[in-house]
Amino acid sequence: MMKKILVVDDAAFMRLMLKGILSKNGYEIVGEAENGQEAVEKYRSLSPDLVTMDITMPIMEGVEAVRQIKKLDPNAKIIMCSAMGQQTMVVESLQAGAKDFIVKPFQEERVLESIRKTLGA
Repeated sequence: MMKKILVVDDAAFMRLMLKGILSKNGYEIVGEAENGQEAVEKYRSLSPDLVTMDITMPIMEGVEAVRQIKKLDPNAKIIMCSAMGQQTMVVESLQAGAKDFIVKPFQEERVLESIRKTLGA
């Protein structure tokens, strides 16, 4: 069965890039969100198998969204997407419950490796 993924990033271009990588590798994009608050709401309604979560976003940061999603579902699988130089926030995200992180600009092989590892595939 296709794994369902929710793509969260405030930059439409980044969502488009990730969706392209994931779709062509057999993953189903069930939704996308452009801030943490929207991500939490969509997680609740879509129940994806995995979430890719940007760290720096308006309204609600990615780290806070991870905390809220983990409250809803302690088994949620979330991969953080960070720009270079956000190490502190990456550590904070992992402590909040994210499973892994990928660095922008995205490298297809690294994205897929992280997703396979996180989903246990």
